[in-house]
This record gives sequence, C-alpha cells and structure tokens, in this order.
Amino acid sequence: MELPEQLGNHAVLQQLADVKLWGWASPEAIVTITPSWSGDKSSVKADSDGRWTVRIPTPAASYQPHTITFSEGDETIVVSDILIGEVWLAAGQSNMEMPMIGFNSQPIEGAASDIARSGRLRDRVRMAYIVRGDKYEPQERIGGEWKVATPENTPYFSAQGFYFARELNDLIDVPIGILCVSYGGTQIEGWLPRDILERYGYDFEAMKAEKDRLPAYRYSTKYTSMIYPLIGYTIKGFLWNQGESNVSNPDRYCELLSEMVARWRIDWGDTDNNLPFYQTENPGFGWGNPEAVFAALVREQQNMAVKVIPNCGITCTNDLVYPHEVDVIHGTRKREIGERMAWQVAERQYGLRGMPWRSPEYRSMTNCDDGSVRIRFDNADYGLTPNVGNVEGFEAAGSDGKFHKAKAVVDWNTPEVIVTCPEISAEIKHVRYCFKNFSIGNLKNSFGMPAVPFRTDDFKD
Repeated sequence: MELPEQLGNHAVLQQLADVKLWGWASPEAIVTITPSWSGDKSSVKADSDGRWTVRIPTPAASYQPHTITFSEGDETIVVSDILIGEVWLAAGQSNMEMPMIGFNSQPIEGAASDIARSGRLRDRVRMAYIVRGDKYEPQERIGGEWKVATPENTPYFSAQGFYFARELNDLIDVPIGILCVSYGGTQIEGWLPRDILERYGYDFEAMKAEKDRLPAYRYSTKYTSMIYPLIGYTIKGFLWNQGESNVSNPDRYCELLSEMVARWRIDWGDTDNNLPFYQTENPGFGWGNPEAVFAALVREQQNMAVKVIPNCGITCTNDLVYPHEVDVIHGTRKREIGERMAWQVAERQYGLRGMPWRSPEYRSMTNCDDGSVRIRFDNADYGLTPNVGNVEGFEAAGSDGKFHKAKAVVDWNTPEVIVTCPEISAEIKHVRYCFKNFSIGNLKNSFGMPAVPFRTDDFKD
C-alpha cells in the first residue's frame, strides 16, 4: 500500500469539507481509512490497477494534531501530526518559487529574522514544496512532502507563500497550508493542457522537435507533471504569480489565463467556475530596455483578467521594487506582496470587512480649459498621496501619439490627479501612468496601496 507524498505526516487538510484521499493498493483490495477526529471507518475497493479514492468529512479548523490510519489486510500506515485548516495552492514561475533563503545574490528583504522566529509557527504555517516535473504525459505521482515552519525548514519555503500564510493565519487564526507548485522561467503555456493550446493553434510536434528548447518553455508539461498529480487535493483556492516569461507574446495572456483558471476549476470539481483565484501583478524589470512597454502590456492583461474571470483578484506591486532592481527580476520585497494578497483574501473569502487591500484604479479622464487633464480614480475616497510635489510616472501625448514626461499633482479635495505637459501645445489626448517595463509608482491611496498602472490609449507600443 502506498500514499502520495502530499498525504503524509504534517499535512494540512481543508476544514469543513469532504476531502479527497487517495493511494495505491493491491488490485481490487479493500482499503479502510480511519481519521482520529471522528473514528468513523470508510472502506473503498481499489480498481484493477490498485488505485483507490475516497472522500471523508473534516471538522472545523483547530491546532489539535490528528492522525489518519490506512489499512489493507495486515498492512497499516498511520499518518500523524495532521492539522485541519485552510489550504491554498500557490503556483507560477520563479517569483513564486523564490525561497526565503533567496536565490544566488538575490536575497529576500527581512528574511533572516523571520526565519529565526518561524518556529513559533510550526502549528500555524506549513508548506509542501512540489518538486519540478517536465513530462508530456499526465503523471499520477509527484514528490513534495509537507514541512512545518521551523528555522531549519522555512529557508526553503516559497517566500511569497510563507508571508501570505503567516499573515492569513494571524488574521483568521487557523492553520494555513500551502501547496507550492512552481517552476522558474515557465510560460503560461506550460501550465495549460494540450487540448486547450491546440485550439489556439499551438504546434506540439514542432515544439518537441526543437532540440534546444528550454524545459521551462515546453508546452503543457507543468500541467501534466505538477498540477495533474494533485488534482482533487481539497483546497480553498489558488494563488498565482507568473507572467514575466510571456513578455514576448502578451496579447493573448488574459485569454489563456481565463482558459487555465476554468480548466483548473473543472479539474477540482468546480463546475460553477468560481473557486477563488488570486494573481500577483508582475513587478518592474527592465528587460534591457526599461523605457519599453512590452512588460507593461502583460500587466495590463493581468488586470484585464480580473474583470473577466469570476472570483478573481490581483495584488498590485509597482511600488515594491527599488531603483537598483531595474536589472533584477527577483525583487526582494516578498513580505508586502504576501501580506497584501492575504488582506484581500481575508476580506473576500473569510468575511473580514475593512481590509486595506484595494488599489486606486483609473476611472476617467476629463480635459480642462487650461490645457490640463484630470484623472479620476476609484478606491481613493480619502484622497491620494503624495499630496505635495510631483507624482512620478505620468506621461501624456497629443494627437500625434508621442508621449512626453508629464507633471502630475494630486488634488487634495478629490480622488483626482491633475496632469499637465508643456511639450503638448494643443489638447492632451492620452495619458499613461507607470506604463513601462520598469517604473516605480509613488501614487497611493490613504492606506498606502499603489495605483494600478494604466493607459488611456490602445497603441501597440
């Protein structure tokens, strides 16, 4: 008898749910499952290949450790130190994968003290770091066992996942488990099944014939190798941080993300297309040309996706990079990203009203008689800041479509920014804010949440 690594010691199971348990036994053998929280026995017959699946109800979350006993004939496996709480699947590329210990010469800001103190979270934050996989055919098993938060284990936890879990635990006071399913450098195409990509014209045989193609750029293999083996592990929702590797083909990112979310939800039995899905806005990175906009186009697509994917959110990050990080794709400030995401989740999924997660978003542009324009924002009822001096990151264009650096000041009495541009002799036609590969935003609302980058034009560059 065997169990997947994810159903091992220290696991976190979703509270108040019929959680899926599965494994392998002798063909057509009877497997009996007994959870300690109820003592109720459930029996299931393995199929001709020895695979079995069962669902058992879980109680409300608590910090009390439990066991589950699996029996087949005279053979018994006891899985211990199981907690019942909230489980989130965190997926994406390297900025989700980036561990608390950082990458070479790329640290996580403040990680040392958080690692040192992480032992107090051993029954509050746990993570299963799923190993990388790259097979074309769907896989039944994948490595990645649960670890408790301790100074020994935490350095290897996803930093964004850890900070999200720590903050959410502090807010709702139940154990938080993170299934981290990440692979650096991957395009969104790697996380989609083949049938969807072929509908969009992707040529798998041509891709396979490319001998020098990087594993991270292979279509579908992250879905078949890393997502597929976990399908049905009962979760509360998905966290997503990916997009940097799609800067070469940003135009269909929103559409592909919508397809991916819908398929993952179906895989998890969510026929209503409503299982929570929260994205991370890609951080600023120069890509060798900080003034270009191809990375900004991906961010635009990410924010578009929030409008079309049901029960979807995004965490704005344009203020969380330093000037010297223009050539560093792995930003150091993962704590704020995880915390902001947790605030949004706490309100939208757990009912904690008043969480300060909303970012100012462009609403409208009004031309004034003096040649200026007023940009009005949502989610800024108590004003915008900086309320003294110029707001950095604004550009304006006239009828010729050429953009120039613009002067922008906050109107103290309204949720508006007044934009002027001496280089434009006639009327301002278009405005952009932080719409570049690398542009650090300093426009925020009264809670300190950064304004979402935007543009009023639809130019290709």
